[in-house]
Amino acid sequence: MPAKPILALLFLSVFFFGNSQERTVVNLKVQGAERTKPAFIKKLVKLKEGIALDSLVMDEDMILLKRLPSISHAYYQVFSSNDGQHNVFYNIEENFTLIPFANLFTSSNDDFAFRVGLQEFNLLGRNITLGGFYQYDVFNSFGISLRAPYLFNDKIGLAINYNSFSTLEPVFFDNATADYKYNNAGLEVLGLYEFNFRNRIEVGGSLFTEDYEYISGATSDGVPLELKVDKHLFKLIYNYDDVNYFYQYLYGFKSSLNLQYVGSSDVSLPEFWIGFNDFSYYRRIGKKGNWASRLRLGLASNVDSPFAPFTVDNNLNIRGVGNTIDRGTGAIVFNTEYRHTLVDKDWFVLQSNVFVDGGSWRNPGGDFSDFGDTQNIRVYPGVGLRFIHKRIFNAIFRIDYGYGITKDADRGVVFGIGQYF
Repeated sequence: MPAKPILALLFLSVFFFGNSQERTVVNLKVQGAERTKPAFIKKLVKLKEGIALDSLVMDEDMILLKRLPSISHAYYQVFSSNDGQHNVFYNIEENFTLIPFANLFTSSNDDFAFRVGLQEFNLLGRNITLGGFYQYDVFNSFGISLRAPYLFNDKIGLAINYNSFSTLEPVFFDNATADYKYNNAGLEVLGLYEFNFRNRIEVGGSLFTEDYEYISGATSDGVPLELKVDKHLFKLIYNYDDVNYFYQYLYGFKSSLNLQYVGSSDVSLPEFWIGFNDFSYYRRIGKKGNWASRLRLGLASNVDSPFAPFTVDNNLNIRGVGNTIDRGTGAIVFNTEYRHTLVDKDWFVLQSNVFVDGGSWRNPGGDFSDFGDTQNIRVYPGVGLRFIHKRIFNAIFRIDYGYGITKDADRGVVFGIGQYF
């Protein structure tokens, strides 16, 4: 081979090899991690020692880290040596993660209920969540849960939940209402898989027992006074999350699809399915504003049953409406609110909140025209406050007051921990 082509090949080889070396990450160091294990963070992020430096990868790593319960903020620094190699520092600000929580909700009808609990969101320094709660809603309820999204590797995890819920449930039939004591006790196991930092899936099921016991009100030959039945449930949840976080501010879009199939050991009870999708959108407004909106679309098997799965409730979808005031086999719910920061100190934030919650339901056994029925439409504007601690995960104490403007509307105050959505 002639000398000039050989020299040209050698030059190109040295050029490309040298440039690849110049972009190599020779050291990745995690700073600021006291309770979170640095090895866990290094396992989770995409940037690794020995690979090419890539700002897009590091930007995605920052978004991923700021979504972890244990981290309130994250940023990176790059230091280049004389020979062109790079040392990267991932700097994190940790949250306090052993968190008590409380939800309190009431209405003008003197409905009163609360939930209190304790959760550790960073067990063993690996962002494992272990928690339990006690709820009073006329009757006593409790539950415990374990969620380890990265238990096996950076993609595969496990969630286990045991709950025993007991509530006073209104049952609607033949233009009449009865009150039942409702209990749901069961164990749920879910496998968790993360495709990438935007897309993840949960698949699993549960075995549970439902128990209805008549308390007072109207009766009907077609509605039993007591009902106890073993059931099984299969669940699929798909989450798309493209929301970025900067302390109390959120911006971006996310979607959560939840599909469930429920079967029963009692052949006289029909099997049914439930599906709903929550679409959420967040946008920064100026330096201190945040606009947040959520749309829920849900349908279930249209069984003409007083025990329909979708409920109208203070703590779930419409603030101020009351505790489980209606049921349906379909739901359209829209929540939108403007959050404005009034005070922003080193660790404390005070936000004001103006919102409108609205929705409509399909009656059990009804049709889609029920969504346009004025008796099923509820609209509740309102105002609220948020007291936020920047260094404690989900330490957002909220107070909302909703006032109904549609037919036979109620009004009430809803207290809780965390943003409403």
